[in-house]
Amino acid sequence: MTSPSRSRSWQKLSTHYQQLHSTPVTIASLFAADPSRFTRFSVTSGEVFLDYSKNLLNDETRSLLLELAEESGLREAIAAMFRGDVINGTEARPALHVALRTPLPSATLKVGDEVQSTLNKMEEFVARVHQGNWTGYTGKSIRTVINIGIGGSDLGPAMVTEALRHLHVPQLSTCFVSNVDPVHMRQTLAHADPQTTLFIIASKTFTTLETLQNAAMARRWYQDNGGDVAQISRHFVAVTANVPKAEAFGIDAANVFPMWDWVGGRYSLWSAIGLPVALAIGMHGFRDLLHGARLMDEHFRDAPFEQNIPVLMGLLAVWYSNFGGASSQAILPYSQSLHLFPAFLQQLEMESLGKSVEVDGSPVQVATGPVVWGSAGTNGQHSFHQLLHQGVHLIPADFIGVLTSVHAADSNQHTHLLANCFSQSQALMQGKSEEEAYQELLKQGRDETSARALAKHKVIAGNKPSNTIMLQTLSAQNLGSLIAIYEHKVYVESVIWHINAFDQWGVELGKQLSEKLYGALTADAACSTFDGSTNGLINHCRK
Repeated sequence: MTSPSRSRSWQKLSTHYQQLHSTPVTIASLFAADPSRFTRFSVTSGEVFLDYSKNLLNDETRSLLLELAEESGLREAIAAMFRGDVINGTEARPALHVALRTPLPSATLKVGDEVQSTLNKMEEFVARVHQGNWTGYTGKSIRTVINIGIGGSDLGPAMVTEALRHLHVPQLSTCFVSNVDPVHMRQTLAHADPQTTLFIIASKTFTTLETLQNAAMARRWYQDNGGDVAQISRHFVAVTANVPKAEAFGIDAANVFPMWDWVGGRYSLWSAIGLPVALAIGMHGFRDLLHGARLMDEHFRDAPFEQNIPVLMGLLAVWYSNFGGASSQAILPYSQSLHLFPAFLQQLEMESLGKSVEVDGSPVQVATGPVVWGSAGTNGQHSFHQLLHQGVHLIPADFIGVLTSVHAADSNQHTHLLANCFSQSQALMQGKSEEEAYQELLKQGRDETSARALAKHKVIAGNKPSNTIMLQTLSAQNLGSLIAIYEHKVYVESVIWHINAFDQWGVELGKQLSEKLYGALTADAACSTFDGSTNGLINHCRK
């Protein structure tokens, strides 16, 4: 397979980027030259709006990026995913996360039957818990749900549960434990009652070390605090593909919800991994989440590339990573409810795109997988936004806003939040010249000499690119659409870069090594098996 950097469209884009910078063209100047720029560089899909006009691109840039998409075979790659073709080559699997919310052709009809059966099982279970018919060993209704998982079995459902807190059913409290650090579990259990607590153990293989350690601690806590061992199955359910392992733990096979090889962990939110979400907001809310993702699936599959939100965002990411030299991406949700969204995207994007070989095994010839980071606005404005504005790095930013507050009484304060969101993207684009800073200082009463000296420190270069995504409301449906945008954006990037977005062999290495190191840490003799540093650390701890 030919490296993307050798394609005709790639070469044209490289030349075009140099031309833009030799002029130089600024984002602000593009707006000055085109009064209709905002309209022409924005897209709507349902209740999701993308403004990508504050990017360093013109009509030619967009045309060349769309040409790159066509030359890279993106159209066929999208069709292949929705057909259920094997697109995860290293594991010889399809990537059928879209089948969890969008009916696929008859070739994957069996998958559709499995999905529907699981949704029905989830619905029945959620109804029993909500109605008080699923009780603990003393007959009391469940009041606390603790999800035990890690990675894709934690980040997705935790993020969604937190984002949709305003939709939670009042009778349940939902918590998440992921870190093998026992402090995480102990802090969570401190507020729980073993008579009214339900644990969900989420692990595809039921062998994940962190999850099993935490599950064992939860079981010990249950037994040590009067829990009836014979009734343990009323307090533990599982989401796994390994039913025998779950049964050996003490979970009734009837209370095991399936996971499938054709859904990767970071794409599994839409499956039974979302059980804690359904318990928190109700099954109707979970189905709304699925519906929102389905709407974005259909948009991604059917919309022309020039009006396709995930395609445009993926192409812009390639534009800055490979032609602008950007090595990171800031995610800035101006919604406290979405404060876990950057962490969720860290796994989705960096686990999917952190690859150094192409799909045929040859070394990549271009940069892949930028570092993803960020936090909720306005907090970031008082910390890392300084680097965004005056630092020397090119860091494209995605601003995410919600038009309507979930609480009508807070509409005025919410308007301040939106004003901050829009002003930050404006400031990144516009900046402040030395002359502007100088004139401001003179008006403040500074003398000319000190004003000239200080003005140099107040210069903000501007011309920093950003997207702004606006949701009409933070509903389950709109959140589903937002998540699906980024899932498909990642796929677009992987197709352009000729890498597999659906494996994660780098994650496996650490798991393998940790078992060996645990043995060394608990051995009687001094360790000399590993490298000098690792041996030294182990022996230092053993002292």
